[in-house]
Amino acid sequence: MTPQELRALCLSFNAAVEEFPFNPDTSVFKVLGKLFALTNLDARPLTVNLKCDPEDAVRLRADHEAIVPGWHMNKRHWNTVTVAELPPRMVRELVEDSYDLVVAGLPRAERLKLDRP
Repeated sequence: MTPQELRALCLSFNAAVEEFPFNPDTSVFKVLGKLFALTNLDARPLTVNLKCDPEDAVRLRADHEAIVPGWHMNKRHWNTVTVAELPPRMVRELVEDSYDLVVAGLPRAERLKLDRP
């Protein structure tokens, strides 16, 4: 997956936006003000921080060397994923899972605005 494909994927979700609150190089993808992906799209290797269910996070780290505890994030809830070392389909699923976890934590009224379960 290329940096452009990762950006397009992150922005494909309902109400997803890209912001640069830390510096001009760090893309922060949010849904209704809540972070679901964080990356430097120019970095090599390309990595992305994604939210993850704590039990799944541990399993994924054990199964894939390309998935490690989230860099500069809460290690229990965030993973850092090296994009090129995983199949694109898996990266898409991890990004979608991160988005869905963040949406699930939003107030019900906000979730209904997104038209997602």
